[in-house]
Amino acid sequence: MYIRDAWGRQGLKAKAYSAREEKRILAALGRSLLRDFPNPERIGCPGPEVVKRIASHEMDLSEADKWLDHLTSCSPCYRDLSAFQTAYRRRRRGALGAIAAAIVMVACFAGWALFLRPNGPLVRRQKEPSAPRQEKPLATQTAVLDLRDRSPQRGAEPALALPPLEMAPNVSHLEIYLPLGSDEGLYDVRVTTTQGELLLAATGRAKIKQGLTSMAVDVPPSTIRSGKYILKIGTHSWEWVFPLVVR
Repeated sequence: MYIRDAWGRQGLKAKAYSAREEKRILAALGRSLLRDFPNPERIGCPGPEVVKRIASHEMDLSEADKWLDHLTSCSPCYRDLSAFQTAYRRRRRGALGAIAAAIVMVACFAGWALFLRPNGPLVRRQKEPSAPRQEKPLATQTAVLDLRDRSPQRGAEPALALPPLEMAPNVSHLEIYLPLGSDEGLYDVRVTTTQGELLLAATGRAKIKQGLTSMAVDVPPSTIRSGKYILKIGTHSWEWVFPLVVR
């Protein structure tokens, strides 16, 4: 059906998109942002910590505004933003569930206490003051991940035939020895759970010294705890995948 505007021109009748059509359009835009804006040198990137604060709503909009244009024109940053947003939503849903469960438990306990409360007045005992708790300062712990003797596999799944890499929990600094023959340059380093949840996203610059290609990456405190994970190292076009055990 056609309609005429104020100047007599004909055009298609305007029709609003359905919710399903809007989701398809947004999904297509997201896929385009993930692949159509490569930035292998990470020029102008704000860094994973800034992206994580934006995704977790920890940064004021006035402060984040200067990065919004870059996040929608850089595929690596948009990929990190999407992963951090997914992890933030999962943590938020878990926190809300825990709060609801705690409220129910407190209500049940209060009702039970009132039911058992004696008729006479309650006598409260004085609590003895406890000694102040002394917090131990956190020391910087460095872990070395040696990939020199491993045959790298590029792809989405780790090489199950290889024994997993191992490191201790609460590590704050990683020294990574890349497979023999690796080039110098920037590499993306990611650690995910076996279900694909992103825990660490960082970028390191590899350098060759005496035939050894290595790089260093800082790890935020309490990011990776004991368990089984996937270590991914690569660039915007490919990556190596290794199993990782923290214990």
